[in-house]
Amino acid sequence: MTTSQQLRTRLAEVDLLVVPGAYDALGARLIEQAGYDAVYMTGAGTSAARGFPDYGLLTLSEMAENAAVMARSIGVPLIADADTGYGNELNVTRTVREYEARGIAALHIEDQVAPKRCGHLDGKEVVTREEFISKIRAAVQARRKPDMVIIARTDARAVASLDEAVWRANAALDTGADMAFVEATQTAEEAAAVPRLVNGPCLLNMVPGGRTPVSDLRQVEDWGYKVALLPGLLLKAILDACDTALGELRRTQVMPSAAEPVAQTFRRLGSDEWDALRHHFNAGTRAAEER
Repeated sequence: MTTSQQLRTRLAEVDLLVVPGAYDALGARLIEQAGYDAVYMTGAGTSAARGFPDYGLLTLSEMAENAAVMARSIGVPLIADADTGYGNELNVTRTVREYEARGIAALHIEDQVAPKRCGHLDGKEVVTREEFISKIRAAVQARRKPDMVIIARTDARAVASLDEAVWRANAALDTGADMAFVEATQTAEEAAAVPRLVNGPCLLNMVPGGRTPVSDLRQVEDWGYKVALLPGLLLKAILDACDTALGELRRTQVMPSAAEPVAQTFRRLGSDEWDALRHHFNAGTRAAEER
């Protein structure tokens, strides 16, 4: 079973799928090891890891290769940010095929004007209804197999209205998208209304400090959402932990004690499997003899 098929099977279950976000293979492994059924490749985190704000500055190649590294490092499905599809319908077609070839289970494409911005910032613009729906149609038709989950994201709430965002979500589903992603609802009441107004599965993006003031996953499930993305969960924790560790070192001039032995850290990255292969092929002994 492919990871796309795994994801579709999981989405068919009644409970909410909670998907924390990561920006590299280490974070993806930690999420899987914590027991989550899927991982999200956050575009904001991927940009941050390369020293950029989430302003649409990364290319298709950079995003696709990062997604590939994350997908190959885990056994659960990866849902990946694909921004605006990186151009017109031809670019969207290539984007879907590049992600599909790398084993990505799902991607979302949005209706912002390029270069896009984080959905929870001011100053966004969206393309016309016709252009957005045409790009979603291209994404749906670009799949070589029907398994990959196509998620249609609209940022129209911030630019126009909730009604416009709902219209676009429903039109995208009618065009063949598998799930709707109405970004940056402004109140809890708006967030609660989306699954009632949209005629298909819905995703909620839960960003710390963002526009949508919702934090209780039980409430999100009660509203009828199928997926909750938590893109900034690890990024925020990492920033806080790094600031604390670096500040503490400057203050005390003492290295902190390790939470776990080095060997245990590498076990979390699969060292037992690589050690078994090394012993099986006698690789270490042969290398020593060659020296």
